Amino acid sequence: MRRLQFLAAVFLLALAPMAAAAAQPQLRPDYYAGVCPNLESIVRGAVEQSVALSPLSAPATLRLFFHDCAVRGCDASVMLINAAGDDEWRSPDGTTMKLEGFSTVMNAKAAVDSDPQCRNRVSCADILALAARDSVFLSGGPDYKVELGRFDGRVSTCGSVVIPHGTFDLDQLNGFFSSLGLNQTDMIALSGGHTIGVASCGFFAYRVGADPAMDPALAQHLLGRCPAGGPAGFAFLDATTPLQFDNEYYRNLRGGMGVLASDQVLYADPRSRGAVERYAADQGAFFGDFATAMTRLGRVGVRTAADGEIRRDCRFPN
Repeated sequence: MRRLQFLAAVFLLALAPMAAAAAQPQLRPDYYAGVCPNLESIVRGAVEQSVALSPLSAPATLRLFFHDCAVRGCDASVMLINAAGDDEWRSPDGTTMKLEGFSTVMNAKAAVDSDPQCRNRVSCADILALAARDSVFLSGGPDYKVELGRFDGRVSTCGSVVIPHGTFDLDQLNGFFSSLGLNQTDMIALSGGHTIGVASCGFFAYRVGADPAMDPALAQHLLGRCPAGGPAGFAFLDATTPLQFDNEYYRNLRGGMGVLASDQVLYADPRSRGAVERYAADQGAFFGDFATAMTRLGRVGVRTAADGEIRRDCRFPN
């Protein structure tokens, strides 16, 4: 009897890895080919319209994708509205997200659902992932393949929001990204998304006139963006080509033109300076590593049909 119990236990242990593998999400670019063959063109058309309406749509959508994946995994939980106000976008760190990003995703969702083939067949998480890629591409950045097949989460809470701050040093940045399964190369490449980013004055005003590492001309420019040196107002994180997705962000860091301390530290710290120099000299290298890092980020905390759903309205669980 004991031998049979032992053999049964061994058999179950052998099955466990296969069961775990079966439960893992199988993301692939052609996931919707059979149910919504025009998905990518529909989403891109909708994002193109949003970007034409507001220059903030592209950076806001890219920011939304990062926040979503970094907090509870890439499950569109960032889109959820809780009647009690306990949701991600109303957390203190949620103030970094702009309405234009939410509007871009909602408009893309409406466009997708206007096709009878696609209605309620595509997750909000996948629409957000595609919209982020299209925001990058329409701003001049790389046009990379997006893996699809995510399901939407059902939970969003203020308390779950932990994201990097503009005061982080290199060790803190690496520690956070490591918790997502990403490495320093991923972190530096993803930071390049700030080439079309914006920040409220409250995140950097303390540096203006006080941090000798900041370029004096940039400091003067930022004083004009932040009335009385207070938190009101905002500034683009790439003062040179703020609406163009390019490698100017890294070129700026070499001259002390990083708006956030967490940006400038990438050049100030010798452990990361080499990557900044590489991307500043080779935009193609930046684009390639950025696309790879976005793909890796898009795999964080992905849900399956077992623990997720395809929301009919991105703002509410079904």
